[in-house]
Amino acid sequence: MEQFSHTDDQGKARMVDVGGKPDQQRLARAEGFIRLQEATLRLIRDNEMKKGDVLAVSEIAGIQAAKRTGELMPLCHTVPLTHVSVQAILEEGGVKVVSEVSCTAKTGVEMEALTAVSTALLNVYDMCKAVDSNMQIDGIRLVEKKKEPKP
Repeated sequence: MEQFSHTDDQGKARMVDVGGKPDQQRLARAEGFIRLQEATLRLIRDNEMKKGDVLAVSEIAGIQAAKRTGELMPLCHTVPLTHVSVQAILEEGGVKVVSEVSCTAKTGVEMEALTAVSTALLNVYDMCKAVDSNMQIDGIRLVEKKKEPKP
């Protein structure tokens, strides 16, 4: 049976040593969705939520979260991000959040992309909780990851 990379021979958690790996260009994309009531969507669309611009604040929250992922995930490496984008898009039935994160490093940025989406969705929830008690976050997933040799 193959061993998980984040456990030692005794099954205890450990941070993976990536010191011998070459730097590569890394990219990850993630997405997720929060279901909202139609009245809530209308308030967001018309920028009438008391806490402010839900989509803009959620995008910024996602960017901040991507930059702090190494502090949130105990075994995750801190990587030098070169790009983070987060888009919060009003769609029928809710808000879709899409992130794209890139860096040049020895390890990937999947966790940063997923953390960006998760946090942006949680921010939508926080900003809308006073008017919508039926919100549901789901579909958070990694949609792409790539690595290419450093030019």
